[in-house]
Amino acid sequence: MPFVRIIGGSWRSRRIFFPEIPGLRPTQDRIRETLFNWLMPVIPETKCLDLFAGSGVLGWEALSRGAKHTCFVDKNRKVVQQLYNSAETLRTQKDQFEIFLTSDWNKLSLQAFAPFDIVFLDPPFHQNLLSKAVDWLIENNLVHSGSLIYMEMEKDLELLLPRNWIVTRKQLTATLIYQLVRAEKGQILNCE
Repeated sequence: MPFVRIIGGSWRSRRIFFPEIPGLRPTQDRIRETLFNWLMPVIPETKCLDLFAGSGVLGWEALSRGAKHTCFVDKNRKVVQQLYNSAETLRTQKDQFEIFLTSDWNKLSLQAFAPFDIVFLDPPFHQNLLSKAVDWLIENNLVHSGSLIYMEMEKDLELLLPRNWIVTRKQLTATLIYQLVRAEKGQILNCE
């Protein structure tokens, strides 16, 4: 079974296994290192959402570095089972995480955990899921002024951000864009 390693924090070097599923591509170590360098000053005690969890490595990395709680969401039953296996392997405390299996976010109630301080959005590419996820976060009041939203997307995607969302960091590779966005003060409006 393929795996990635947690690169920092209390679970550093621990393996996270994930099933071989088309479209599941964990965030590369180099990109994760950059992302968590960006997040390092703010991550302790945060509430996180890993919406397209896949391997869960972004959420586990956040917990390893001091996040208080992470909600993992994925639509694939095998992925969700492996997330539970990873939680057991890491000896994660039950109050540190929740795992949800759903393909319909509208049936998902995360208000008990919201608003989230950090949201990880790394959806499968070429399915127009990123803009839908952003709209869903706003419509369900899952982010607050100051929330940080990490987005990983195919290089050719043109994404309109909501007003009052500011790109604070952005990097490009040969095939993708990854960026950190902050929801600013004021009314958070849809981008339309």
